[in-house]
Amino acid sequence: MAENDDDDDTYIDRPNRRKASSKATKAIVAVLLVVSAAIMIIITLGGWGTIEGAKMVQIAFILLYLLMAFLVMRWNRGVLPLAAALAIVLLIFAAVSGPAWFDRDKAGLTSPALDESILGLLCLILVPIQILLIAFAMRGFQQAWNVEVERSSEERRDEDGGGRRGQSAPAPA
Repeated sequence: MAENDDDDDTYIDRPNRRKASSKATKAIVAVLLVVSAAIMIIITLGGWGTIEGAKMVQIAFILLYLLMAFLVMRWNRGVLPLAAALAIVLLIFAAVSGPAWFDRDKAGLTSPALDESILGLLCLILVPIQILLIAFAMRGFQQAWNVEVERSSEERRDEDGGGRRGQSAPAPA
């Protein structure tokens, strides 16, 4: 039984992923997720002895943020709304806990490994980072990274000027 050669002549193209704005948005979202996770790691380790019941929540947030950064770098558009939703939750936690860390700088309270004022500042730094993460995640979602177009090899040659992908067309004589 002969195989159909037409299947070999088609490929899936994702035109929105080639746009510079999409590539920039993807990189910014991934960086914001990693920076947020890094700040949360510092806060978690610096305040480990004084954090009461939120240790598992913080570890879960850190792991989720790192996983989402990985998925965003693989052009997974589906995690962008989740990233924005978790950023809203983290923004609220950070906005509430920042002043609470500053209030711990009193006699009689257990001092964390890292100074309370540094932990409070890091929490407050998370607030604008989460606002940026929400904005860029929603921008990435609007860019439709998931759009796929089936193209033939002939269309690829036409786009590339008659040559293979990445090669320029021969100069006219």
